[in-house]
Amino acid sequence: MTRKRLRLYAVLSGLAMLGIATALVLSALSDNLVFFHSPSDVVENSVEAGQRIRLGGLVEEGSVARSDGTVLFAITDMKTTIPVRFAGIVPDLFREGQGVVADGQLDGKGNFIASEVLAKHDEKYMPPEVADALKRAGHWKEGEGPEGASYK
Repeated sequence: MTRKRLRLYAVLSGLAMLGIATALVLSALSDNLVFFHSPSDVVENSVEAGQRIRLGGLVEEGSVARSDGTVLFAITDMKTTIPVRFAGIVPDLFREGQGVVADGQLDGKGNFIASEVLAKHDEKYMPPEVADALKRAGHWKEGEGPEGASYK
């Protein structure tokens, strides 16, 4: 074998190993990825019960009820509403009409069982995913957010 052929085999085997390593890393990460969905996306795409997702939107006015450490509320994108059950303490800034993202899964009855609830962290911030979902639903007009707000 010549030096050129040995070098070629070494480079090709190195590229093959790099490809295998990349495939293994991507397959391991894909199990841990959780994508954001608006209530309309969940209904339109028929998300399966038990599949872990992030659900985001606004807390529907008049939907918050608390009992025995459980908080019941509804997340809406002004087009579709999904009831949410969360056992735990919600963030201090959680309230009706504010943007939230809940991490969890759907039960078989169309309710969302949240394992974590994230609320916006000041009066001028809304998670970009929530703002985008409101824009897609047609309930967002540029310049209508809080003064000086950034939604990028």
